[in-house]
Order: sequence, then C-alpha cells, then structure tokens
Amino acid sequence: MLTPSLEDYLEEIYRFSLSLDTVRVTDISKRLKVALPSVTKALYKLRDESYIKYERYGEIKLTDKGKEFGNYLVSRNQLLQEFLALICSKCNFAAEAEAMEHYLSTATIDAIKTLVEFMKSNTSWKQAFNDFMN
Repeated sequence: MLTPSLEDYLEEIYRFSLSLDTVRVTDISKRLKVALPSVTKALYKLRDESYIKYERYGEIKLTDKGKEFGNYLVSRNQLLQEFLALICSKCNFAAEAEAMEHYLSTATIDAIKTLVEFMKSNTSWKQAFNDFMN
C-alpha cells in the first residue's frame, strides 16, 4: 500500500510516460514542486515496491505493476473531477479531486463510478437535479 505522497509520484510518472519517451527526476521535481532529493527518495521506495525501474541518475521506467496502478490513479482522479462537475460543485475540480482521492476507499470510489455512469446514461436526472438546486 502506497502512501498518498508516493501515489502522487507514481501518478505523475505515469502521466509523463504517456507523452514522453524518458521521464527524469527534474520533470517530477518541477511538476510536484518538490526538491530533487525528495524525488530521488520517493523513486527508491517505488522501485523497492516494484512499481518502477530506476537507478541513480538514470531513466525512470514503469513496470507493468506501475503502469497498471498509475492508470488506476489517473482514472480515479478523472472520475472524481467528473463527479464534481456533475454535482455542480463550485470548486477547483483538480484541487478538490486531489484532496479527496487518497482518502476514499475503493468501495467508495466504485460507488462514485456507478453513480457517475448512472448520471451519464440517464439524462433526465440532470434537469431534475437542476430544478432541485434552484
């Protein structure tokens, strides 16, 4: 089980891997606004848990386990942002999803996913919800 901080590192590595051939420590440091030694320390922990392949000063490569969990983390974040939009939350969706994602159980994430799917496939709920909100 990864800490919320390590999940953030893995999520960003996964995001970078979707568009870059090579992910570097400096990329992660800039994106997460953390010091290079903090990134390196996190990378060793992710490596020890078999999420990445990494040697000091080398490239960062996701393992199959890292790709799978990274995809889950990105999908979870997107789901929460979509949920916030559907319920008309007046917040910064990205920041709010980031605050929520690490503290919700898998069961709750699954329930939110089911609710979002229901809301998207039953368009009449939107008008009823809007009427209720007004």
